[in-house]
Amino acid sequence: MPGSLTIGHHEAAASLDHTDAVRLATVLDELAYLLEIPGPNRINDAQVAALCEGAPTDRAELARWSRTVAAELKGRRP
Repeated sequence: MPGSLTIGHHEAAASLDHTDAVRLATVLDELAYLLEIPGPNRINDAQVAALCEGAPTDRAELARWSRTVAAELKGRRP
């Protein structure tokens, strides 16, 4: 079902309703945009590092991941 999401691991599953999934997809699309653009509005390296929780940062990979998840939340294939 487009816009529905269930996240599970070994803990209890979390789910989003359609409205929240669409909103999250919009945020992820905007994040990807801010990762990709040049100039002063671009997310800086320190912010990328914070988003990656200290893991090695790969701006392009994070942008691709954000767009892919956004597309899945919207019910489209990337």
